[in-house]
This record gives sequence, structure tokens and C-alpha cells, in this order.
Amino acid sequence: MKNSPPVRTALSVNLNKVALVRNTRHLGIPSVTRAATLCLQAGANGITVHPRPDARHIRADDVLDLAALLKDWPEREFNVEGNPFHNLMDCVADLRARNLPVHQVTFVPDGEGQFTSDHGWSLPLDAQRLRPLIAQAHALGLRVSLFMDAEPAAMQAAKDLGADRVELYTEPYAAAWGTPQQDAQLTRFAAAAQAALDAGLGVNAGHDLNRDNLGAFVRAVPGVSEVSIGHALIADALELGYAATVDAYLRCLQA
Repeated sequence: MKNSPPVRTALSVNLNKVALVRNTRHLGIPSVTRAATLCLQAGANGITVHPRPDARHIRADDVLDLAALLKDWPEREFNVEGNPFHNLMDCVADLRARNLPVHQVTFVPDGEGQFTSDHGWSLPLDAQRLRPLIAQAHALGLRVSLFMDAEPAAMQAAKDLGADRVELYTEPYAAAWGTPQQDAQLTRFAAAAQAALDAGLGVNAGHDLNRDNLGAFVRAVPGVSEVSIGHALIADALELGYAATVDAYLRCLQA
């Protein structure tokens, strides 16, 4: 395994759960843009949203409002994730047409009614379908990240498709946290990340990362450029507030 130089890991805050709570009433609270503002003021490096076709949390107007907000934060990034065969490509093309910022698209193979993302792309099985969509995203000037399981053998295939990064699906690691399987999962993710780096890909990570397991992950897994965290971070913010929560996650990354 090659030694890779350390990478400063960015924190992108996923705001889906803020929108999910708001959508239970018709009062407009809690505000997604207010949540984004507080997280950015606290030092978050970016904002992530995952608009699904059923609009059960983030809605199309939220994506527009957040992109407009991020025009005032040019050093921060906007990551829009979702299934490129559903509504994702229309969403980001609309942002580009309006000259609004979007920096990264993360292609996720979730079904329309799926509870949450629970697996990565299967390569080379999905390659033929994905290739033209990656090219379309590049034509829009976007960085493309593929949501992938921690399988080292698949990383070169992701690069060959034209992906710029992979986002490692970290739920298996989170589920193993505090169990005898924890170290084995860390070893598995480290190997997948190194394979991605060796292929020339950037490495992102996300799903069920939290204040307990995040620090150990970024210490053990080489070259993680970005973590996208939503559920645990928003749950912590209910108790601690956005500013203290973002600060706590940034300290995990910097430790």
C-alpha cells in the first residue's frame, strides 16, 4: 500500500432532515436556508442536499434557495446528490442555466421509494448507463462523485468511466463501530480509499458517520477529501445547536 500525503477533510452538511421536519407542517419552519447559514457561519465547508422525486424532504425550491445563498459564500461548495436517472440532472442543469453555484454532483443508485441510500453502484454492470451522464455533468462544469461500496477492485472501473471522485458508503463501518468487526471494516475502507487514490480518484465518504466514529475513520482511511453528514449532525444540533455541533464535527476532523 502506498503512503499518501495527508488531505484536509472538508465537512459538508446534509440538510435533508431539516427539510423533513419542516415538511410535517405548513409553517416554513425550521428554515433550510437558516440552517445552512448557521452551519456555514460555524465553519462548515459546504452544503449537501439529496432532492428525491417525491420531494419528501428537500424540494426543488430549496435547491434554488440554497444555491442562491451559496453565491454569498464563494469559498464553500454545494453538493447535490441523487439518482441521475431520476431528477438529479434536470436539477443541476437548471442551476447552471440560472448561473447559480453547484460544484459537485454525487450519483447515488437509490430507488424512488427507497427509505435511504443503502448500496453503491455496481461496476461494470452500471457502466454503460452511467458514462453519458458523467459526460453530461462534466459538460456542465461539475465534479462527479460516484457513491460506491468499499470494494477496492471497483475503483479503477469508476475512474475509467470518467468519475472524479468516489463517495464511500460508510454504513458498514458505522454498524461495526464498537464491535470486534470495527478494525476489519477500517482496514477494508482504507484499502478501498487507497485503491481509489492509486486510480487517480478523489475520496469522499458518508452515511451514518457521527461524532463517535468520525475521527477514527479519517485517521485510518487515507486521503478523504470530504465527508457528507446529515442525520447524526442534525440530531446533535437539536441538542447542541448548529454552531456547537459543526464545531464539534470539525474538531473530530482536525484531531
